[in-house]
Amino acid sequence: MFTGAVMKSTGTYWLGCLGLMLIAGCSGEKTTPNATASGETSAATIANDLASKSAGSPEDSSPGSGGEKKLTIGFSALTLTNPFFKIIADEMTAEGKKHGYEVVVVSADQDVNRQTSQVEDFIVKQVSAIVLNPCDSKAIGAAIKKANDAGIPVFTNDIKYDGTDGKVVCHIATDNYQGGKLAGEAMVKLLGESGGKVAVLHYPDVESCQLRVKGFTEVVDAHNAGSEAAKIEIATTLNGQGAREAGFAAAKDAIEAYPDLAALFAINDPSALGARAALEAAGKADQVRIIGFDGAIEGKQAILKGQIVCDPIQFPDQMGRTTIDMIIKYFDGDDVPPEVLIPSSLYYQADAEKDLALVPK
Repeated sequence: MFTGAVMKSTGTYWLGCLGLMLIAGCSGEKTTPNATASGETSAATIANDLASKSAGSPEDSSPGSGGEKKLTIGFSALTLTNPFFKIIADEMTAEGKKHGYEVVVVSADQDVNRQTSQVEDFIVKQVSAIVLNPCDSKAIGAAIKKANDAGIPVFTNDIKYDGTDGKVVCHIATDNYQGGKLAGEAMVKLLGESGGKVAVLHYPDVESCQLRVKGFTEVVDAHNAGSEAAKIEIATTLNGQGAREAGFAAAKDAIEAYPDLAALFAINDPSALGARAALEAAGKADQVRIIGFDGAIEGKQAILKGQIVCDPIQFPDQMGRTTIDMIIKYFDGDDVPPEVLIPSSLYYQADAEKDLALVPK
């Protein structure tokens, strides 16, 4: 869902939205981790390092080796009030159960201090692995390092860790940069030959949203470079915090500051729905069009009703299952890619009309 540079293509694994192709090979003899010239360490090397740290533990060195250690995965979600993260948690729980893991889910409520405490609690409980949606892509580093030092592998999904204090084995997420570009293309198509002023409802604390806005902005800038008559001006970028209330407040400020606003790009469905409520309250729902991001049920319903034009949609169910797959691969001793990206696709009203999930029971 939800700073950092553009994700590197090297080592990146792509998952199609109709199926998963997990490409992995068994490594040979494990080696001592060595930093690269850029100062980074590969995820496979990190995995080996973490595995070696836990070797010789009196409780058992590997959850997959048949010892007595309870198989537990601790998952600190950004929030569970957003259905997107609830789907990730539910899929992780179901998939983990198939492999003998209990997944303990807690909500950080978008508070990095709370999340840090949750990681510390997972360490005390000696979980087998930790999964995070970082509340702050940099500030969570100290907590990740504590887990590293305790020999517990850390994985992230949706939101990427962008610091240097700790090491993450694998990050599983939507290709947010690609999704942001899709949103930009949809905006260019929406405004057509008229162009106009656009507001962006951002959530700059998290890396995934930075990538969405980056992709969106690049497409708009490229459009403007090739068109004098139909320029799209990003008039303001406000922090919608990925939430309805903040999205409402940000959209309200935007339309008050720019009465001629033509459209709005929100980095997720909750902030888009909050913006829609603000537009309706101001009597501008027909003037200002909204492009969101996510494809949660409420967002899809709003698209069906014409309240949101479209979303680049995500696949949180795949994200949850793939996270467990990567954890299993890690404990099986297989090579684990540093990053697995799931492509997004645009979802319009025509798609909603054919969506069986929206058909009344």
